[in-house]
Amino acid sequence: MVTATAPKPQAIVTGASSGIGLYTTAALVKRGWTVVMAVRDPAKGEKAIHQLDLDPRSVMVLPLDLSDLRCVRAFAQAVTAGSAPLDALVCNAAVYMPTLKAPLFSPQGYELSMATNHLGHFLLIQLLLEKLAGDGSGKGSGGVQKRLVVLGTVTANSKELGGKIPIPAPADLGDLAGFADGFQAPVTMANGRAFKPGKAYKDSKLCNMITVTELHRRFHQQTGVVFASLYPGCVADSPLFRHSFKVFQRVFPWFQKTVTGGYVSQPTAGERVADVVSGDAFSASGVHWSWGNRQRQGRQQFIQELSQQGRDPAMAKRLWELSAQLVAESAQAEGMDGTA
Repeated sequence: MVTATAPKPQAIVTGASSGIGLYTTAALVKRGWTVVMAVRDPAKGEKAIHQLDLDPRSVMVLPLDLSDLRCVRAFAQAVTAGSAPLDALVCNAAVYMPTLKAPLFSPQGYELSMATNHLGHFLLIQLLLEKLAGDGSGKGSGGVQKRLVVLGTVTANSKELGGKIPIPAPADLGDLAGFADGFQAPVTMANGRAFKPGKAYKDSKLCNMITVTELHRRFHQQTGVVFASLYPGCVADSPLFRHSFKVFQRVFPWFQKTVTGGYVSQPTAGERVADVVSGDAFSASGVHWSWGNRQRQGRQQFIQELSQQGRDPAMAKRLWELSAQLVAESAQAEGMDGTA
């Protein structure tokens, strides 16, 4: 008698060729998942598979440049056209360029940090939500709970010490005047004010966390999907910091390890993301998970309150509507269907 093998659950992880995304991939594969590694450089993704000796039968590399909304649409079309299930979407990829003297822009003309970290992920979520939702039961392959997980950061949450740091400026979306004005040059910030590269990153991550709260309000009941964000701890040697000053890249890990006690390794961060994707203890929807700013052995997760902007339903609704308008306008400008 042949016993049928339960299908493996499948996740998509953006930015999976290095850092937290790569170690999240490894942690999920170890737990019996298959992973689509959505990466800007497929050759780098394939190299990473060999570096960590991942089972090639459990991973697949697909190209995705989140800064280019055309590429996002092509990636989503390839995923939705396939027969493989989608049980989790992990929005991890991000760019951080604090040393810029002037803004860089996406192919659609949006400031690059916001385009990559928020607008690209926002469109990807729109395009894959129906496939992720499935039959609306919230149950996926092998009975797993379907989840959408977004990486946030302490520096974008003014409820925490790291979010109060005044240099270059705390995350603040204002009334989203920059988005309302079309977010095209010379507009480079969500609040419509002068460009600050470090703040542009913080603002984009605040948008990520707010998007999770609105996804929960709009879709959790009808889809059964669990929507959550998390801060896995300070991964001070993450490739995210590759565009920072060289002295910062040397000193910051030492400082977090020896002074603040906030340091978290890339493998540990990957395990924590995988926990939020697959762990029974992480079934709450619409929440932001944290392990705190100081680490100790056996540190347990908790639900971290977000800033006033982060938990404001009116702000979330406005951010959703303006983001949808921006991605639709980009499609219309290229002669495409503007609907997600």
